[in-house]
Amino acid sequence: MVLSQPKTHAEYIQATSRVGRDEKRPGLVVTLLNAHKPRDRSHYERFRHYHETFYRSVEVSSVTPFSARALDRGFAGAMVGLARHAEAKLTPPRGVEELDAVRVALERKLIDAFQERVDLQPIVDDAERNERLRSVQNRVVDLLDSWLAVLRDYHEANTDVQYQRYEHRGPRPLLREMLEKDFETNHHAKFRANRSLRDVEPEVNLRLLELTARSAGSAS
Repeated sequence: MVLSQPKTHAEYIQATSRVGRDEKRPGLVVTLLNAHKPRDRSHYERFRHYHETFYRSVEVSSVTPFSARALDRGFAGAMVGLARHAEAKLTPPRGVEELDAVRVALERKLIDAFQERVDLQPIVDDAERNERLRSVQNRVVDLLDSWLAVLRDYHEANTDVQYQRYEHRGPRPLLREMLEKDFETNHHAKFRANRSLRDVEPEVNLRLLELTARSAGSAS
């Protein structure tokens, strides 16, 4: 049950999408809205349309454009996606193996496209802008080199390659889940890709403190 409409669309989707994931145990989401709250009343009046289109309303994550941390989390997935659109040979799932044939032209297209995006950012300091332009160029070249290295490793093991794990059964994926830990080489690890730019950390440490009578007495 959702009690009143959450303030953000992302929060609403995140909470309700966890219901009914098991196909053998279907779920039901009930939203209880307050008629005296204008925001709740608005959602009630547009309930069906909102649920048919709510993904278009998801809030943009707040990140500093082209900062090192943002590039670490999002650049590999963005570059591979852009590459598939930029070169027709790379578009099919197994087109991932055609990189060597289009590498030279593709590298220039990718660098130009990403550097054009950098130039659109409100960066006042010229030194900072130039540093980000160089960072983008270096990352494109490095990732393309690693892409070829991944293909070489898989081919030496007589293994086919595709972009993502779920596209076809059998071939190994270039793109990997962000929380994966075991990689064949550092080249493979570079292609971890988030499905969003929200922070996702692989693990956290929890320390459980047992409050005995003695410790409780000393604390008081």
